[in-house]
Amino acid sequence: MALGLLWLGLALLEALQTQAWVSTLNLIPAPPLLRVPLQPDFQNDQFQGKWYVIGLAGNKFNKEYLQFTMYATVYELNEDNSYDVTSILAWNQTCDHWLRTFIPSSQPGQFTLGYIERYIGTQSYTVRVVTTDYNQVATVFFKKVYNNQEYFKITLYGRTKELTPELKENFISFAKSLNLTDEHIIFPIPIDQCIDE
Repeated sequence: MALGLLWLGLALLEALQTQAWVSTLNLIPAPPLLRVPLQPDFQNDQFQGKWYVIGLAGNKFNKEYLQFTMYATVYELNEDNSYDVTSILAWNQTCDHWLRTFIPSSQPGQFTLGYIERYIGTQSYTVRVVTTDYNQVATVFFKKVYNNQEYFKITLYGRTKELTPELKENFISFAKSLNLTDEHIIFPIPIDQCIDE
């Protein structure tokens, strides 16, 4: 059963990457982590729960994916302060679940991907909570080294599906501060299927 879930998770990861990412030609370099803020005094217990993905930006995204639909991600805190992370997305008329574990680093609010050896070609994977108020919004930075190529993305999470003009502008400004352009920023279309279950 566990092996089956692993293979399902890997297949969903590839499917999500296929839907949202473009070729690796001319990638904007990933910023060093020192340039990416980290939420001060991060509170693991307050961050857990369901988040809707209301904004995405990254060096593999482009405007071809304007029809990208919203998905949800649930963070479940474990006793060791790691998170079991489940992304729920509508895919090919079904509700798919993508499961991962985020292991805390020495810096509160920064994590690495657990069981990384299962993700063939992935050399490192860092998750960094840039900012959050825990109740409404969070910005999270992801950096992955895959087959010696660096990819990064920024996710704007909301506890609701609502994207205010102020949130949108702040997210765009942050993405551009990391050398991304309007071409690399998308705002997923809200849906009800799967993500509200």
